[in-house]
Amino acid sequence: MITVRNRTRDVLLGDRIGSASDSATRREGLLKRTGLETGEGLWIAPCEAVHCFFMKFTIDVLFLDKKKRVVKAVPSLKPWRVAACMRAHSVLELPEGTIVASGTVKGDELEFVRGE
Repeated sequence: MITVRNRTRDVLLGDRIGSASDSATRREGLLKRTGLETGEGLWIAPCEAVHCFFMKFTIDVLFLDKKKRVVKAVPSLKPWRVAACMRAHSVLELPEGTIVASGTVKGDELEFVRGE
């Protein structure tokens, strides 16, 4: 698991973030889930776009550059929608409301720490 903090705002975004870094895990994403609890999420790398086709719940999406700075924030991405950012290197999917609650905005720097 990965812990992700917004360094700019000194706030925790999640402490149970999974990673999707190969073709199979990126393809599956959150499709088999029925929701995300506070602290959970999925980091998809590399990734420039996500879709919520067949998803059962709404998510917040942060598009990040290679230095893990937010280049685009998409709060409340509903099922059957698409979001993209060609400047992104990876995507962080979080429970709905995380972006607003944390005050995360474009330009914020995130810190990723892998757990043991």
